[in-house]
Amino acid sequence: MMYTLIHAVVTPLAKAVWRPTVEGIGNVPLTGPVIVASNHLSFADSLVIPIVAPRPVVFLAKSDYFTGTGPKGALSRAWFEGIGMVPVDRADTKAALASLDIALDVLGRGDAFGIYPEGTRSRDGRLYRGRTGVAHLALTSGAPVVPVGLQGTADLQPVGSRLPRLAKVTVRFGEPLTFEGYDGVPVGRARREVTDTIMAAIAELSGQPEAGVYNEHGQTVD
Repeated sequence: MMYTLIHAVVTPLAKAVWRPTVEGIGNVPLTGPVIVASNHLSFADSLVIPIVAPRPVVFLAKSDYFTGTGPKGALSRAWFEGIGMVPVDRADTKAALASLDIALDVLGRGDAFGIYPEGTRSRDGRLYRGRTGVAHLALTSGAPVVPVGLQGTADLQPVGSRLPRLAKVTVRFGEPLTFEGYDGVPVGRARREVTDTIMAAIAELSGQPEAGVYNEHGQTVD
C-alpha cells in the first residue's frame, strides 16, 4: 500500500524535477528473482534506482532509519518501508551474514534485490573492486544479475549532504548476466570470477576509472 502510494506521488514528481536519463530499462526482468548490482556514489542511489526501475527493488538500510520515535520517526519509517528498504543493524558483528540471508529471502520470494558490490560509497569517483557477496547471491539463488551504471548521483546528494540538489542523473541498466557452469569450481575462485565479471559490466555502464583495490573507507549500510 505505502509503496504504491509513494510511487504514485514521488516517482512522477522526482522525474519531473530531476529528469533522469534512463537507458536499458527493458533489461530488467519484470518478474522473477533478479539481483540489481550497481556502482555506489551517493546515499541517493538507493532512491534513484527504485524510482526509475520498472518494478520494486529491495535495498538494505541501517536500522536507525526505522527506530525513531514520535512523528518524525514514524514518517522516516513509513518512507523507508514504502520505498522497499529493509533494516539491518550495522552495529551487529554478524550484519554481513545477516544481509546475505535477507537478500536470499528476498530473491526466494521472486523479488528484486539491490546491492552495491563495492560495499560503500566511492568518495573519489573511481569504481572500486567488488566484494564477493554479490557472487554468493547469484550462485546460490541462480538469479540473473542486472548491472547498473549510475552517473551524477554524487552531485545530486554529495556525501555529508542531508538534502538532494538539482543535478543531471543518468541510470544505465545493462543486459542480465547469468552464471552457470561453475559446478566443481573452487568456491573462492568462482565467486571472484563472477564478481569481476559483474564489476566489468558496471564499469562499462558507469564509465568510471577502476581503482583496482577495495574501498576501505568504512563498510557501511546506508
